[in-house]
Amino acid sequence: MTDTAVAPQVDEKAHGVLLSDAAADKVKSLLVQEGREDLRLRLAVQPGGCSGLIYQLYFDERMLDGDGVVEFGDGVEVIVDKMSQPYLDGATIDFEDTIQKQGFTIDNPNAQGSCACGDSFH
Repeated sequence: MTDTAVAPQVDEKAHGVLLSDAAADKVKSLLVQEGREDLRLRLAVQPGGCSGLIYQLYFDERMLDGDGVVEFGDGVEVIVDKMSQPYLDGATIDFEDTIQKQGFTIDNPNAQGSCACGDSFH
């Protein structure tokens, strides 16, 4: 990863997920396109895929009991639910925009392995 992570503003309900500068910029751009300031980026882990667990990354207006939230400046917040936090502690969300690939990526030091397609992990 060539991009640096944005310094989070941590509160008492924090999680250990980081957001790169490129990802924060892309999230902010998407929020401006949506015209909504009440949305946050939610990262979750769900059962599924070839290796047992899959990532879910989407905008959410809800705050659920036990959610951890960290603001990464300029109104960009990342939410992680209580059950997903142990699987995602230390993970970094990045955004790649190259001729070969465009999209969000998740670098997770807790993943012991992944499937060939890269959509799931264990």
